Amino acid sequence: MSVPPGSGGNLNQAVARLGADLLAVQEVDHGLLRTGRSEQMRDIAQSMNAPYWAFAPSIIGTPGEIWRPLDSNDQRIITESSPRSEGGYGIGIASKIPVKSFERIELGNSPIGMPLIIPGETESGQKMKPRFIYVRDEPRVALVAHLENGWTIITTHLSFVPGFNVRQLNKLKKFSGPRTIIMGDLNLPKNLPTVGSQWKSLILQNTYPSWSPKIQFDYILTKEIDIQFEHIATISTGISDHLPISVSIT
Repeated sequence: MSVPPGSGGNLNQAVARLGADLLAVQEVDHGLLRTGRSEQMRDIAQSMNAPYWAFAPSIIGTPGEIWRPLDSNDQRIITESSPRSEGGYGIGIASKIPVKSFERIELGNSPIGMPLIIPGETESGQKMKPRFIYVRDEPRVALVAHLENGWTIITTHLSFVPGFNVRQLNKLKKFSGPRTIIMGDLNLPKNLPTVGSQWKSLILQNTYPSWSPKIQFDYILTKEIDIQFEHIATISTGISDHLPISVSIT
């Protein structure tokens, strides 16, 4: 699930409605002015009564405005016990399932950006014609949660630049051991994340844009053959341009 700026209390309501035991989130703010200096992953964890959470900033500052890559003084993983840090933007995990440890994987960024089509929408929610803008690619990261039950959960938000995002995903696949799930916004359509590999997508469903889904960018992947799971019906959060996807795994 992606979290837009200005979601406020609606974010807490949406998270509670999802009823997840573990939630992976992309496009999260941490201490940024545009979201009232809130720590969104902490708020999300509190909304779902999850004692374990972590935020991995991909940049310091606000995307599309003023930002910089992380340097040696910046925290790579922020949790409840972390000291206050400079505002950033990135990805996160909140979990009711006990987490042994969190880990961060650097995925880099494409040296070139590209023009992207942006669905048009006013602040009041009125739909408008899509528009093209040139977007500079940001550094990408993955956040890994090593759960006490033996599973490893990896969440990420991959580059939108074709080819570079495939390279980033392949890096995560090589990192992955048994009982691993990769989930998040992979920016790859048509089930491409599984092509030429042993990985399978637990959900095949268009997720973007949320008000009229035409394409799948969001996935839950695993290569476990004997996994037992059930697809949970999508609940539109009303706060994101992506639809959340959910599964129940036994």
